[in-house]
Amino acid sequence: MLVRQFVVVVLMAAYFVCAPVRADDRATVPVGVRRVLFLGDSITYGGAYVSDIEAYFITRYPDRQIEFINVGLPSETVSGLSEPGHAGGKFPRPDLHERLGRVLEKTKPDLLFACYGMNDGIYLSLDEERFGKFREGMEWLHQQVIAAGAKIVHVTPPTYDPMKGSKADYNMVLDRYSEWLLDQRAKGWDVVDLHGQMNRYLAERREKDPKFFLSGDGIHPNELGHWIMAKQILLHLGGKDIGNAPDAQAMVSGNPHGAEILKLVEKRQGMMKDAWLTATGHKRPGMKTGLPLEVAKAKSEEMEKQIRELVKAS
Repeated sequence: MLVRQFVVVVLMAAYFVCAPVRADDRATVPVGVRRVLFLGDSITYGGAYVSDIEAYFITRYPDRQIEFINVGLPSETVSGLSEPGHAGGKFPRPDLHERLGRVLEKTKPDLLFACYGMNDGIYLSLDEERFGKFREGMEWLHQQVIAAGAKIVHVTPPTYDPMKGSKADYNMVLDRYSEWLLDQRAKGWDVVDLHGQMNRYLAERREKDPKFFLSGDGIHPNELGHWIMAKQILLHLGGKDIGNAPDAQAMVSGNPHGAEILKLVEKRQGMMKDAWLTATGHKRPGMKTGLPLEVAKAKSEEMEKQIRELVKAS
């Protein structure tokens, strides 16, 4: 079985190296988009799915300059809620309401992806008051982003896995939160159905391997989990060319230097997210102090040159 799976991965990688990519099969964002912002909690701060998406656009649109900014903040909610004794009683969950204005002012995004929900039910059973706070927070966020002149794409939260976590019914809470977000499409909201896809993927894989998981703690996706997140967003944006890609490495394998490009993007994202969080400010203790933003930007520009040289060498 392991040999067969290995052969399938190798064949898929070979396919992505050899198969031509048609322009209309690529994921797209509007021509005027120059800054893409990712907002969320620790899952977004983890950032692998953000790096995958950036590497996709670099390898598909080598002549286009798009800046991808990650300002995910661990523990944060859009609902403003925090459970008693959070973090051992050291601090309450950060509330997006406290920092969103500064983030929008300093980053000036054209397009924003918002991935909230995992923390917003504060790991308790479904409750109408908590659910109402989540809805209010999401509507407020949507309005604030539109008022700032940016487009917003809502991303339903990843799956909570009770086999790895300790809350038996919490994924049902996220099911309901995700369902509500998807219902907002009727109001014109742009919503990526990540939660449903991850639920299905996990269920299908677990039928074959009961020990399979996408998150070691039930909350934070592993590398494959982040790839599923990135893939679902890219498919939502029209990226038919990665429909069968098993991982991010296969996604960039059409470029001879794809793996190097992906590593450089990951390194730069790791540096810049801390710089942006420090520059925009937050109230969560224990976070890394990022480089001064101008220093980080200078280093980023040097890395950009390396990335572009690899793109041109392909």
